[in-house]
Amino acid sequence: MDSELRERVERAARTHALLNAVKYDSDADVGAVMGPLMGEHPEFREHSDEIPGVVAGVVSEVNDLSADERRARLEALAPEELEELEAEDEEDEHALPDLPNVDDGVVMRAAPNPNGPWHLGHARMPAVIGTYKERYDGRFICRFDDTDPETKRPDLDAYDAILDAIEYLGFEPDEVLRASDRLETYYDHARELIDYGGAYTCSCPQGEFSDLKNSGEACPHREKDAETTREEFEAMVDGDYSAGEMVLRVRTDITHKNPALRDWVAFRMIDRPHPRPEAEDYRCWPMLDFQSGVDDHLTGVTHIIRGIDLQDSAKRQRFVYDYFDWEYPEVVHWGHVQVDEYDVKLSTSTIKELIDAGELDGWDDPRAPTIASLRRRGIRGEAIVDAMIELGTSTSNVELSMSAVYSTNRDLIDDDADRYFFVRDGVELPVSGGPDAGHPPVHPEHEERGRRDVPVDDAVLVEPADVPDEGERVWLKGFGCVRHADGELAYVGDDIDAVREEGVPVVHWAPAERGVSVRLRTMDGDVTGVAEPGFADTAVDEMVQFERVGFARVDAHDDAESVAYFAHE
Repeated sequence: MDSELRERVERAARTHALLNAVKYDSDADVGAVMGPLMGEHPEFREHSDEIPGVVAGVVSEVNDLSADERRARLEALAPEELEELEAEDEEDEHALPDLPNVDDGVVMRAAPNPNGPWHLGHARMPAVIGTYKERYDGRFICRFDDTDPETKRPDLDAYDAILDAIEYLGFEPDEVLRASDRLETYYDHARELIDYGGAYTCSCPQGEFSDLKNSGEACPHREKDAETTREEFEAMVDGDYSAGEMVLRVRTDITHKNPALRDWVAFRMIDRPHPRPEAEDYRCWPMLDFQSGVDDHLTGVTHIIRGIDLQDSAKRQRFVYDYFDWEYPEVVHWGHVQVDEYDVKLSTSTIKELIDAGELDGWDDPRAPTIASLRRRGIRGEAIVDAMIELGTSTSNVELSMSAVYSTNRDLIDDDADRYFFVRDGVELPVSGGPDAGHPPVHPEHEERGRRDVPVDDAVLVEPADVPDEGERVWLKGFGCVRHADGELAYVGDDIDAVREEGVPVVHWAPAERGVSVRLRTMDGDVTGVAEPGFADTAVDEMVQFERVGFARVDAHDDAESVAYFAHE
């Protein structure tokens, strides 16, 4: 190989080595460089016996560079390749697809019905909207669609609970609206729609109108003049009609191929007062498609995300938008999300019924698939958001795996979670010999945090499955090796080779006399046991790891017992 060819090989190998190192943020690998190098330069193949030695030298040079130096040299040698690599990295960072037509900005809204605190499925909307807001430097509106005081009756506590949930997930709305504060705005737009000939009042019984609609026939009120319609609508606003007596319909196409789009109801009468004092005097209430459509336009919403089952909503609203000559927002439809692990249905009404029946303790019961429950268990909002984002925006139904939430949460809390022993259904065994206390590390990866003092006294508690057979040994973690003989645990030394070379099992334990009574609340019900004395000094809300049991959030301490909520293994 002459010097000119050697320089060509080195130059090409250097580019590929830098690409390999920068792409994977690690040392370059000779084998990973050889493949693309020889593929791009078939003329090198006749020197295949010499090429690996040249490549190895180049790889060694690249691996001696810092990460910043590697990136800088790649930019100098092959700026196009670096740009392409960075574009791939940026694409990989986005589990969510790009939104269409974003040049004029992005404004999105979450529109919860405040009929109760959020279950876990509700977290998907703010997670996705909040993420898009950050990507496009957009706006995030939270609008409470609370215009149904009867069948979807608002819960006065849910407004703040939902805003707290959004904050817990890591987002803050730029604007918060309550539709029940905006009735006069909807009335004004209904009056305009009537003047445009786009709406009429109808007193047909529901069943009678349904029969006419399904057969493509107009009801006798459809050709009513605007003045009469206006008068009757004002009577609706004044509360002169009772529920079911009169509605305001949007005039669409009575022969439309989809019966659901034919002359749909925009306003109806509801006798039951709204629970909010500010709205309790209203009786004429907009249907969601009218209210939501008007609000989306007035608040400048550019992109709407809604369930695939709500495709007809956009079609209904487009009739109103056409009357007002408004431009309809971009729409992203997605499938439903289900969650594994839970026996309770993702349904606000179902959860509420179980709470009212005493089958669940409340919205934060660990058995409930709610945001309040996960929060009390010590699951970080970030872990939920990451898992929801990974689901994307597919029109197919998707399932959220709680293991994905737990995996991310484990990464977030593990470093700060001190370790403690917690023994469930403990078996008491006397201990003879050995030191007065065990000294396991506070955290196995942070020796600087020191070691715990767990007193042995005269006896310890171990879990039933950890009791060794007569004559067998176990290693009491932080204490040493003991042998089960004549109903007691006899200390036999602290040579760790018993574990490393002889396979003696390592078990956790707690002192029989000075332990802390703990109630651990889990998805499978409450578990009681005893923790080491130091657990009594933990702070409420602190995350800990009960060794060989799992991570938990400290919930309360009192003289009778401490309470913790199980997060995950």
